[in-house]
Amino acid sequence: MSTLTLKPAEACAYDLLALGEIMLRLDPGEGRIRCTREFRVWEGGGEYNVARGLRRCFGLRTAVATAFADNDVGRLLEDFILQGGVSTEFVQWRPFDGVGRVTRNGLNFTERGFGVRGAVGIPDRGYTAASQLKPGDFDWDHIFGRRGVRWLHTGGIFAALSDTTPALVIECVRQAKAHGTIVSYDLNYRPSLWKSIGGQQRAQEVNREIAKYVDVMIGNEEDFTACLGFKVEGADENLLHLDVTAFQRMIQTAVKAFPNFRATATTLRAAHTATRNDWAAIAWMDGRFYESRKYPGLEILDRVGGGDSFASGFIYGLLTTGDPQRAVEYGAAHGALAMTTPGDTSMASRDEVEKLVKGGGARVQR
Repeated sequence: MSTLTLKPAEACAYDLLALGEIMLRLDPGEGRIRCTREFRVWEGGGEYNVARGLRRCFGLRTAVATAFADNDVGRLLEDFILQGGVSTEFVQWRPFDGVGRVTRNGLNFTERGFGVRGAVGIPDRGYTAASQLKPGDFDWDHIFGRRGVRWLHTGGIFAALSDTTPALVIECVRQAKAHGTIVSYDLNYRPSLWKSIGGQQRAQEVNREIAKYVDVMIGNEEDFTACLGFKVEGADENLLHLDVTAFQRMIQTAVKAFPNFRATATTLRAAHTATRNDWAAIAWMDGRFYESRKYPGLEILDRVGGGDSFASGFIYGLLTTGDPQRAVEYGAAHGALAMTTPGDTSMASRDEVEKLVKGGGARVQR
């Protein structure tokens, strides 16, 4: 039986709220950023992608708490969010100065990679509206109390954006817990984001404070080591080939340090090339480990967002079934499917996820 105590759906306006930044992704398709003459445009953000996957693929009620500069780029981002069915009730709009000296909207130039050429991401997110969010900007009593939210999801990317976003995340998770909302957090360690605000030492200070309020912690062995200070013996670049027993020992150490963790989860990926990966997932819950089916040699069109789609599938499984084995299977299948389409966000359906969980293949559907 699940150790998660969920608020009843009928008592809440939303099944999940995501706190984070959403950027405009500029994708050169099969070309390169350095020499393209056109970009295809998507939206994306580590925290938002989870909310969108839960809404668009799994049909749950989700919203996002973020901020945009009020110009046409911000309104384009709003249009993407609305197309995905995610509520904009808690989006804040900040005045645009006409240049972007004070506030702007974030851009993310991203190549998918192919074969021996890996994916490349070049974010352009300085002075963004979301990075300037701070404690006091949101009425959490209204959001978690009067409106009602069953699950909050946020992560280490948003926490690393500025000097103020860590304090906002801490304020948010504390208020979520006070209102009985389940909290999940994706560590998502990015050295480049922490570099100018204290580096890995600051990352650990912030993330260890946030971790005190987290029910479901998501992250791979690099994340747990860099953000929380837990090391795993036998790790290499390909987590799928890691000594899984050693990884399990690390998780057991982590849950002793943070007894509030009710579940942890991570994807297991070995990148043979940018377009062929071994893929699976593992979770810990109720004192046991659960592994998904393995997807060896998974063919990938666009790997960006695969981990976020895993998170949304995993959360969906816990929200609707409470069964950690089903949850990790939903997560692994949804992440696998999300990487077969372009863009950061999932284009999969729940029926497709269910079929893959049951072992279905890629035969043509007529």
